[in-house]
Amino acid sequence: MKLTQLDTEKINKKSLHIDEMTTIDILKLINEEDQKVALAVNKSLNQIEKAIDCIYEKMCLGGRLIYIGAGTSGRLGILDASECPPTYGVDSSLVQGIIAGGSQAITQAIEGVEDSTELAVEDLKKINLTSNDIVCTIAASGRTPYAIAGLQYAKNVGCETVSLCCVQNGEISKYANCPIEVVVGPEVITGSTRMKAGTAQKMVLNMISTSVMIKKGKVYGNLMVDVQPTNEKLKMRAVSIVCQSIDCDERKAKELLNKSNYNVKIAILMGLTGKDEIECQNALEKNKENISLASKKLIEENKEE
Repeated sequence: MKLTQLDTEKINKKSLHIDEMTTIDILKLINEEDQKVALAVNKSLNQIEKAIDCIYEKMCLGGRLIYIGAGTSGRLGILDASECPPTYGVDSSLVQGIIAGGSQAITQAIEGVEDSTELAVEDLKKINLTSNDIVCTIAASGRTPYAIAGLQYAKNVGCETVSLCCVQNGEISKYANCPIEVVVGPEVITGSTRMKAGTAQKMVLNMISTSVMIKKGKVYGNLMVDVQPTNEKLKMRAVSIVCQSIDCDERKAKELLNKSNYNVKIAILMGLTGKDEIECQNALEKNKENISLASKKLIEENKEE
């Protein structure tokens, strides 16, 4: 397929004279086009669901989620991966981002690396990729050689694979177990896929990591209960989370947190059930670290007694 035939490279007729527009008209046009992104993502929810369920299943077996891409796509993968430890208290190795050209490419464009198939294989070998892992390759155009090579190598290793692109029938989709295609249409600035395509990718990656972490018990209600209270601000947030979770005052929340060594999930479970730290820890381990499941189980046991 010729480059100009790709959805991400087509001319946007609405912006043909954007260089002659006033500032407010430029902004209105960009905003109008951006509003189409969420609608495009909505059309791909079934594809995203399949990918999330696959990722969750592999993680439950000890697998890691590896994002890999070049340019903007690679940077977005790194961004999503880097936010998982502070938000959900997971180890930094659980969700990783790899970009063509390495750390320098995060802030600087390194020409040519996106065309290297050998580099993708080398990068995945460096992290000791195994069949337990899940590789999610991100490429707006769906044709980046680096991204495709990474996906092919992952399949050869025996990994489950996910692809994310912004074109119909993307080349990369042919190689993934769970292809995701979010077609947002031509960019306001032709070929500038950091715009609508980048926004779509960010939205999908948010959905993937957030949904997986919810399923892994990192959220109670809509609260981040695996927050790591490593500084005063985060300790205050931990107190607030416990207060909201069990409808108590700060004094009670701090008491529970002190008893649980500032483990927010155990503190909440202790407050909900009246059980001690050890019983709550055991209940969480037996119920996939899910507070709702663990509390129901402990309450049922109380009734039986």
